[in-house]
Amino acid sequence: MARNIDRLIDVMARLRDPNGGCPWDLVQTYATIAPHTIEEAYEVADAIEKGDMPALREELGDLLFQVVYYSQMAREENLFDFDEVAGVIADKMIRRHPHVFGAEEVKGADMQTSRWEDHKAAERAAKAAEEGRAPSALEGVISGLPALTRALKLQNRAARVGFDWTDARDILDKIEEEVRELRHEMDSGSAPDRVADELGDLLFALVNLARRLKVEPESALRGTNAKFERRFHRIEALLSEQGRTPKEATLDEMEAFWQQAKREERGES
Repeated sequence: MARNIDRLIDVMARLRDPNGGCPWDLVQTYATIAPHTIEEAYEVADAIEKGDMPALREELGDLLFQVVYYSQMAREENLFDFDEVAGVIADKMIRRHPHVFGAEEVKGADMQTSRWEDHKAAERAAKAAEEGRAPSALEGVISGLPALTRALKLQNRAARVGFDWTDARDILDKIEEEVRELRHEMDSGSAPDRVADELGDLLFALVNLARRLKVEPESALRGTNAKFERRFHRIEALLSEQGRTPKEATLDEMEAFWQQAKREERGES
């Protein structure tokens, strides 16, 4: 019996077969599939956050299909295939885990994280040397990442070479400074790009605080989004009991219901 991964590779090849394949799949490119890959990765994260293991199994399959899709297109162009993709990552994992596959010793996850970054930095330096240029501590932090995630990665890279705050309270001071600067631009009636610039500085400082507090900013914001959604649904339900919708309520009324939703979540009367 064929392994399921082989079945999947064969299914993908059939979908891309010019003779009887799927018309939609036949016209796709790396660029057109990329947005689907990003969406599938988020759906994996959503299933994990919800603790939904059946959904996670399905979403992981969808994400794996993306890798198989790219590999099939590359195979058609005689560039590489799925087996080579798997081989590259296997080699990389062995190279970056000498404490598992070699004689190096690592004590604890924190030390492993540090060693992992050291190995990645060495690889980036080697690549820069091959290309005849000086390496950068920020090299490889791709621009396509979600902004909060990219800010966190940029700050982590800078911190590894000593460009970092030493105390979270210093970052709070910086946040207060950025709030004052934003308020000044707003009060001055500044152009939208100036306000956006200061708002960006404030968000960047908030990410820095999250990093120092060991809070993943994307996860924290997803949690707040879920909380907002839950409480707003409660506002809608309370208004519905009165035969009304949010559009028919005042802001003060909705704020009162919001506070009620908060108290209910906390088990307060």
